[in-house]
Amino acid sequence: MNIIELLKERIMVLDGAMGTMIQRYDLKEDDFRGKRFDSHSFNVKGCNDLLSLTQPSIISRIHSEYLSAGADIIETNSFNAQTISLSDYKLEKYAYDINLEAAKIARAAADECLKHDPKHYRFVAGSMGPTNRTASMSPDMNNPSFRAVSFDDLIYAYMEQAEGLMDGNVDLLLVETIFDALNAKAALCAITKVFEKKGRSVPVMVSVTISDTSGLLLSGQTLETFLISISQFPIISIGINCSFGAAQMKPFLELLAAKATYFISLYPNAGLPNQFGEYDETAAQMAGIVEKYMSDGLINIIGGCCGATPEYINLLTEKAKKYEPHVVRSSEVK
Repeated sequence: MNIIELLKERIMVLDGAMGTMIQRYDLKEDDFRGKRFDSHSFNVKGCNDLLSLTQPSIISRIHSEYLSAGADIIETNSFNAQTISLSDYKLEKYAYDINLEAAKIARAAADECLKHDPKHYRFVAGSMGPTNRTASMSPDMNNPSFRAVSFDDLIYAYMEQAEGLMDGNVDLLLVETIFDALNAKAALCAITKVFEKKGRSVPVMVSVTISDTSGLLLSGQTLETFLISISQFPIISIGINCSFGAAQMKPFLELLAAKATYFISLYPNAGLPNQFGEYDETAAQMAGIVEKYMSDGLINIIGGCCGATPEYINLLTEKAKKYEPHVVRSSEVK
């Protein structure tokens, strides 16, 4: 199934938040450990990626809920599944296994859905998050030249992640929640190396998170600067996710529509979290906001990030059916 042709024909729907859904299960330390990690020397509660190994039925169920809600694309449970982030839990050596199993679980859920609806192919996107370190800035205000991670470290970590996801048969790779252009370039370099190593490729999507309403990434780049910095890589889409909710996104989507030669994606948070860490923007409120963006021809892929559940995806699916997709301003997406 050619996703490029589908994106030219209609607005496609991405799934919602994995973490939000996992929180509903109120899992304890033993649940995260499972039998395989019952003697692991370090606490692992909160390592959602590990659940692809220890609680695969829960992850599969979440995928199925999003597919039932209408999602065309589901993301693997692998957002932090690279050695850099997994080192917080002393789980670095399981990075490849986690990505492989995360991809297999999502692939199985999508394929099962296809059995019941053979005309509606569902795509699996391998989720590759930003890591918990930045290559552009020092974490030590007293030592501005210090970096907590090197570019080579990032490439190695992302190569292992991309290999696991591709071996698990994903349709796409999604480099997401980018807050540092240098981290993103490392991910894209790593993906290119893996494609060369394997002798095959899959389409690559990219999505940034904006740190404030001025439109800057956390590491200081503007969206336009970021676009230029990744222009040498063959990606199919550029978009915005997470950030501060949908209501303030329009000027940034308009900039992407005017400048980008790729399809445009948007999957915002359900507003900003309240004092309890919960998201108050309802599914109807989010759908009402992004419907305007769809009607203005700014969107090719719509979904939800933190706080968004299958209810949100169901409403977004219904809204997306009413509008034509954004027309990419050049013919470079092939």
